[in-house]
Amino acid sequence: MNVNTTALIELVKDRFPDAVLAFHAWRGDETAILRREDLLEVAKFLKDDPALLMNFLMDLTAVDYSAFGKSGAPAFFASSGVAVKPSSQIPDENPWPGPPGARFAVAYHFYSLEHKHRMRLVVPLEEADPEVDSLTSLWAGADWLEREVWDMFGIRFQGHSDLKRILMYDEFEGHPLRKDYPVNKRQPLIGPVN
Repeated sequence: MNVNTTALIELVKDRFPDAVLAFHAWRGDETAILRREDLLEVAKFLKDDPALLMNFLMDLTAVDYSAFGKSGAPAFFASSGVAVKPSSQIPDENPWPGPPGARFAVAYHFYSLEHKHRMRLVVPLEEADPEVDSLTSLWAGADWLEREVWDMFGIRFQGHSDLKRILMYDEFEGHPLRKDYPVNKRQPLIGPVN
């Protein structure tokens, strides 16, 4: 059974009506914003349901929205090599759909190799408790992606068997893709001193 991409969100909303905080479908970009408590169950549904069969986790990343809308310089988005102002390309004046107070968003990009459709799940997280369930039990490829998000943003993945730094060295202090990370911060020296 092949599902029209515009129906993907409807399938998730019908199955998990309390899990979906918001959603949008724009230019074939099916996105559902979920409560973090429901991520694992919704992801399992995406993978196992015969109408969906999202068997490929294409990407898993995060965004720090703590400075969103606070800069004096306008934000620009690149699309097909052309930089455009967000107001002319994004259908909503406030594209951050998360609840007030949510600093981070973890974004999961899924694809069905059989049905050739894709979907994104976004999970907003508050600064005080940046933790979400690990998807390594469903997709082994989530292992390194979750470690990268932990390393760069400091977001924890509950149930991950080996959550440790993957890009920075162990003694590195902080998480460099957080908006409040001091760009001129000096890090501890490692290795032998000559």
